[in-house]
Amino acid sequence: MKLLLVLDDPRRAQAFVDYLADIGLKCELTLDDDDNVSIWLVNESRYQEAQQEVKRFLAEPLHPRYQDASWRQGDTHVRFTRGRQEPGWLGDLLRQTGPVNMLVLLACLLVYGLSWLGLPMFGLLSFPPRWEQLLGLEFWRAFTPALMHFSLMHLVFNLFWWWYLGGMVERRLGHGKLLVLLLVAAVLPNLMQFWASGPRFGGLSGVVYALLAYVWLSGRLNPLRGIGLPDGMAVFMVVWLVLGFADLLGTPVANMAHLGGLLIGLLQAWLDNRLRPARH
Repeated sequence: MKLLLVLDDPRRAQAFVDYLADIGLKCELTLDDDDNVSIWLVNESRYQEAQQEVKRFLAEPLHPRYQDASWRQGDTHVRFTRGRQEPGWLGDLLRQTGPVNMLVLLACLLVYGLSWLGLPMFGLLSFPPRWEQLLGLEFWRAFTPALMHFSLMHLVFNLFWWWYLGGMVERRLGHGKLLVLLLVAAVLPNLMQFWASGPRFGGLSGVVYALLAYVWLSGRLNPLRGIGLPDGMAVFMVVWLVLGFADLLGTPVANMAHLGGLLIGLLQAWLDNRLRPARH
């Protein structure tokens, strides 16, 4: 199945799905804990056709064709379901994540644990002393500094936001979108940070900044994608960035990586909304 649309109005979602069933596009509905309704297309080969119907629905959601379809479907229309929930904190963790999100989280924990045991992870994963080395067999070191953290607080802070924001993106927009954001928002900000300060840096902060910016602006430009953050979070993000550049945080900060991640997240959200305004 493929995610087609997220709505915050269950009745309107029901009418739209009944209409899609009327024209042979079978969907399923899931309801999350915030009463947001996800519409999933069962036959993924007809995704482009379904997207055309999404565009028409978003342009005129109150058109009588949708209510009429609900009347015709009657007792056969698609019912809401909730995903199977695991009990307790483990269930909450698993519901908020996906394979890309969890793989990176575990990789960061593993790297930190091995470093704590005394293994030379910095020498293996850090950005090379000369950027030309990335053109050879060590190209992967443009990304791997994102997996290194130098204190427990640094690790916990970054992994919390990675889990929360990355999980949101992966659940709503798919594994591919999160993977693209991860790679671009790690590599390009790492290059910027190397240019500014040399190779001694690490952490997932650039990616976190990209996700914060991406989720916030996506919510502003297209709330129907089902992701978003309060404006206060955007203010916090900018204030923290300014404090870092002003050297008021009391610890070395990869400011250029943060700035690069912020700009990448904003640009990707703008591009996604401009090029594919109805894709969810």
